[in-house]
Amino acid sequence: MHDIINHTLFTIGGDTPVLLIDLVTSVFGLACVVLAGRNSKYNFWIGYVYTALLFLMFWNKHLYASLILQPISLGINILGHYRWTHPKKDEVSSRDHKSLKVSMLTWPQRAVAVISVFVLAVLWGKLLSLLGTRWFIGAFPADPVPYLDSCVTVLILVAQFLSAMKKWDCWIAWLLVNVTQLWLHISVGHVFMPIVCGLYLINGVVSLVNWYRLYSKKA
Repeated sequence: MHDIINHTLFTIGGDTPVLLIDLVTSVFGLACVVLAGRNSKYNFWIGYVYTALLFLMFWNKHLYASLILQPISLGINILGHYRWTHPKKDEVSSRDHKSLKVSMLTWPQRAVAVISVFVLAVLWGKLLSLLGTRWFIGAFPADPVPYLDSCVTVLILVAQFLSAMKKWDCWIAWLLVNVTQLWLHISVGHVFMPIVCGLYLINGVVSLVNWYRLYSKKA
Protein backbone atom coordinates (compact mmCIF):
# COMPACT_ATOMS: atom_id res chain seq x y z
CA MET A 1 0.00 0.00 0.00
CA HIS A 2 2.82 2.40 0.90
CA ASP A 3 4.47 1.81 -2.48
CA ILE A 4 1.18 2.53 -4.28
CA ILE A 5 0.59 5.75 -2.34
CA ASN A 6 4.12 6.96 -3.02
CA HIS A 7 4.30 5.79 -6.64
CA THR A 8 5.79 8.59 -8.73
CA LEU A 9 4.18 9.13 -12.10
CA PHE A 10 6.73 11.69 -13.28
CA THR A 11 8.66 14.68 -12.02
CA ILE A 12 8.31 18.39 -12.70
CA GLY A 13 11.45 20.47 -12.99
CA GLY A 14 13.58 17.39 -12.42
CA ASP A 15 13.09 17.23 -8.63
CA THR A 16 9.35 17.65 -7.84
CA PRO A 17 7.61 14.24 -7.90
CA VAL A 18 4.01 13.88 -9.04
CA LEU A 19 2.50 11.03 -6.99
CA LEU A 20 -0.31 8.72 -8.10
CA ILE A 21 -2.30 9.46 -4.93
CA ASP A 22 -2.18 13.21 -5.67
CA LEU A 23 -3.53 12.76 -9.18
CA VAL A 24 -6.34 10.35 -8.28
CA THR A 25 -7.39 12.46 -5.28
CA SER A 26 -7.45 15.57 -7.46
CA VAL A 27 -9.77 13.96 -10.01
CA PHE A 28 -12.26 12.76 -7.39
CA GLY A 29 -12.11 16.08 -5.53
CA LEU A 30 -12.94 18.07 -8.64
CA ALA A 31 -15.77 15.74 -9.58
CA CYS A 32 -17.25 16.05 -6.10
CA VAL A 33 -17.30 19.86 -5.90
CA VAL A 34 -18.49 20.31 -9.49
CA LEU A 35 -21.46 18.02 -8.82
CA ALA A 36 -22.22 19.82 -5.54
CA GLY A 37 -22.10 23.18 -7.29
CA ARG A 38 -24.59 21.85 -9.82
CA ASN A 39 -26.93 20.85 -6.99
CA SER A 40 -26.49 17.14 -7.72
CA LYS A 41 -27.00 14.64 -4.90
CA TYR A 42 -24.54 12.30 -6.64
CA ASN A 43 -21.70 14.41 -5.26
CA PHE A 44 -22.06 12.43 -2.02
CA TRP A 45 -21.19 9.10 -3.66
CA ILE A 46 -18.04 10.61 -5.13
CA GLY A 47 -17.39 12.25 -1.76
CA TYR A 48 -17.19 8.89 0.02
CA VAL A 49 -14.30 7.79 -2.19
CA TYR A 50 -12.70 11.24 -2.02
CA THR A 51 -12.65 11.08 1.79
CA ALA A 52 -10.77 7.76 1.74
CA LEU A 53 -8.22 9.10 -0.75
CA LEU A 54 -7.64 12.25 1.31
CA PHE A 55 -7.01 10.10 4.39
CA LEU A 56 -4.22 8.27 2.57
CA MET A 57 -2.74 11.45 1.14
CA PHE A 58 -2.63 13.33 4.45
CA TRP A 59 -1.19 10.28 6.26
CA ASN A 60 1.59 10.31 3.71
CA LYS A 61 2.38 14.00 4.47
CA HIS A 62 1.96 13.79 8.29
CA LEU A 63 -0.80 16.42 8.26
CA TYR A 64 -2.58 15.09 11.33
CA ALA A 65 -5.39 17.66 11.68
CA SER A 66 -6.42 17.07 8.08
CA LEU A 67 -6.00 13.31 8.63
CA ILE A 68 -8.28 13.23 11.69
CA LEU A 69 -10.79 15.29 9.73
CA GLN A 70 -11.57 12.49 7.28
CA PRO A 71 -13.64 10.17 9.54
CA ILE A 72 -15.55 13.26 10.73
CA SER A 73 -16.01 14.32 7.10
CA LEU A 74 -17.41 10.89 6.31
CA GLY A 75 -20.02 11.33 9.05
CA ILE A 76 -20.98 14.80 7.77
CA ASN A 77 -21.16 13.42 4.22
CA ILE A 78 -23.61 10.73 5.33
CA LEU A 79 -25.67 13.35 7.20
CA GLY A 80 -25.72 15.61 4.13
CA HIS A 81 -26.71 12.75 1.85
CA TYR A 82 -29.69 12.06 4.09
CA ARG A 83 -30.69 15.72 4.53
CA TRP A 84 -30.53 16.47 0.79
CA THR A 85 -32.81 13.55 -0.01
CA HIS A 86 -35.15 13.65 3.04
CA PRO A 87 -36.31 17.27 3.47
CA LYS A 88 -38.94 18.33 6.02
CA LYS A 89 -42.24 19.66 4.70
CA ASP A 90 -41.17 23.33 4.93
CA GLU A 91 -37.76 22.59 3.38
CA VAL A 92 -38.89 21.03 0.12
CA SER A 93 -37.44 22.37 -3.12
CA SER A 94 -39.87 24.01 -5.54
CA ARG A 95 -38.31 21.93 -8.32
CA ASP A 96 -38.30 18.51 -6.66
CA HIS A 97 -40.45 17.53 -3.65
CA LYS A 98 -37.86 14.90 -2.69
CA SER A 99 -34.99 17.39 -2.51
CA LEU A 100 -33.90 19.92 0.12
CA LYS A 101 -34.09 23.57 -0.95
CA VAL A 102 -31.19 26.04 -0.61
CA SER A 103 -31.40 28.35 2.42
CA MET A 104 -29.18 30.95 4.16
CA LEU A 105 -27.75 31.49 7.63
CA THR A 106 -28.91 34.45 9.68
CA TRP A 107 -26.34 37.10 10.60
CA PRO A 108 -26.12 35.91 14.24
CA GLN A 109 -25.47 32.38 12.98
CA ARG A 110 -22.72 33.70 10.72
CA ALA A 111 -21.09 35.50 13.66
CA VAL A 112 -21.12 32.28 15.70
CA ALA A 113 -19.54 30.38 12.79
CA VAL A 114 -16.70 32.92 12.40
CA ILE A 115 -15.91 32.99 16.13
CA SER A 116 -16.00 29.19 16.32
CA VAL A 117 -13.53 28.83 13.44
CA PHE A 118 -11.07 31.26 15.04
CA VAL A 119 -11.20 29.72 18.54
CA LEU A 120 -11.10 26.09 17.41
CA ALA A 121 -8.27 26.70 14.92
CA VAL A 122 -6.07 28.30 17.60
CA LEU A 123 -6.75 25.54 20.15
CA TRP A 124 -6.29 22.72 17.66
CA GLY A 125 -3.14 24.32 16.28
CA LYS A 126 -1.66 24.49 19.78
CA LEU A 127 -2.35 20.81 20.36
CA LEU A 128 -0.81 19.85 17.03
CA SER A 129 2.31 21.89 17.76
CA LEU A 130 2.88 19.71 20.84
CA LEU A 131 2.32 16.41 19.04
CA GLY A 132 5.67 14.90 18.15
CA THR A 133 7.58 17.69 19.93
CA ARG A 134 6.47 17.42 23.57
CA TRP A 135 3.96 14.58 23.34
CA PHE A 136 4.69 11.18 21.79
CA ILE A 137 8.19 12.27 20.79
CA GLY A 138 9.54 9.87 18.20
CA ALA A 139 6.15 8.22 17.66
CA PHE A 140 4.96 10.81 15.15
CA PRO A 141 6.86 13.16 12.87
CA ALA A 142 6.01 16.75 13.82
CA ASP A 143 3.29 18.47 11.81
CA PRO A 144 5.22 20.90 9.55
CA VAL A 145 2.52 23.61 9.66
CA PRO A 146 0.27 22.94 12.69
CA TYR A 147 -1.69 26.20 12.80
CA LEU A 148 -2.28 26.35 9.07
CA ASP A 149 -3.23 22.67 9.10
CA SER A 150 -5.73 23.24 11.92
CA CYS A 151 -7.18 26.36 10.26
CA VAL A 152 -7.84 24.44 7.05
CA THR A 153 -9.33 21.58 9.06
CA VAL A 154 -11.81 23.72 11.00
CA LEU A 155 -12.82 25.68 7.89
CA ILE A 156 -13.50 22.45 6.02
CA LEU A 157 -15.64 21.12 8.87
CA VAL A 158 -17.73 24.29 8.87
CA ALA A 159 -18.01 24.31 5.06
CA GLN A 160 -18.98 20.64 4.96
CA PHE A 161 -21.61 21.03 7.66
CA LEU A 162 -23.14 24.03 5.90
CA SER A 163 -23.09 22.08 2.62
CA ALA A 164 -24.85 19.17 4.35
CA MET A 165 -27.56 21.60 5.49
CA LYS A 166 -27.63 23.07 1.97
CA LYS A 167 -26.83 26.59 3.16
CA TRP A 168 -25.78 29.09 0.49
CA ASP A 169 -23.13 30.37 2.91
CA CYS A 170 -21.19 27.12 2.49
CA TRP A 171 -19.64 28.49 -0.69
CA ILE A 172 -18.21 31.48 1.20
CA ALA A 173 -16.62 28.99 3.57
CA TRP A 174 -15.38 26.84 0.67
CA LEU A 175 -13.70 29.83 -0.96
CA LEU A 176 -11.82 30.50 2.29
CA VAL A 177 -10.92 26.80 2.43
CA ASN A 178 -9.58 26.88 -1.12
CA VAL A 179 -7.30 29.84 -0.39
CA THR A 180 -5.89 28.32 2.82
CA GLN A 181 -5.58 24.86 1.26
CA LEU A 182 -3.68 26.32 -1.67
CA TRP A 183 -1.14 27.72 0.78
CA LEU A 184 -1.05 24.47 2.76
CA HIS A 185 -0.47 22.19 -0.23
CA ILE A 186 2.29 24.42 -1.60
CA SER A 187 4.00 24.51 1.81
CA VAL A 188 4.24 20.69 2.02
CA GLY A 189 5.24 20.13 -1.61
CA HIS A 190 2.03 18.84 -3.19
CA VAL A 191 1.98 19.33 -6.95
CA PHE A 192 -1.49 18.58 -8.28
CA MET A 193 -3.51 19.73 -5.29
CA PRO A 194 -2.54 23.44 -5.64
CA ILE A 195 -3.77 23.27 -9.24
CA VAL A 196 -6.97 21.63 -8.05
CA CYS A 197 -7.43 24.33 -5.39
CA GLY A 198 -7.21 26.95 -8.12
CA LEU A 199 -9.94 25.14 -10.03
CA TYR A 200 -11.93 24.88 -6.79
CA LEU A 201 -11.81 28.67 -6.50
CA ILE A 202 -13.32 29.05 -9.95
CA ASN A 203 -15.96 26.42 -9.21
CA GLY A 204 -16.69 28.07 -5.86
CA VAL A 205 -17.48 31.42 -7.45
CA VAL A 206 -19.70 29.79 -10.08
CA SER A 207 -21.46 27.70 -7.43
CA LEU A 208 -21.96 30.76 -5.20
CA VAL A 209 -23.89 32.44 -8.00
CA ASN A 210 -25.75 29.26 -8.98
CA TRP A 211 -26.91 28.52 -5.42
CA TYR A 212 -28.05 32.13 -4.95
CA ARG A 213 -30.30 31.70 -7.98
CA LEU A 214 -31.63 28.49 -6.48
CA TYR A 215 -32.22 30.28 -3.18
CA SER A 216 -34.13 33.03 -4.95
CA LYS A 217 -36.34 30.42 -6.62
CA LYS A 218 -36.68 28.38 -3.38
CA ALA A 219 -35.20 25.47 -5.28
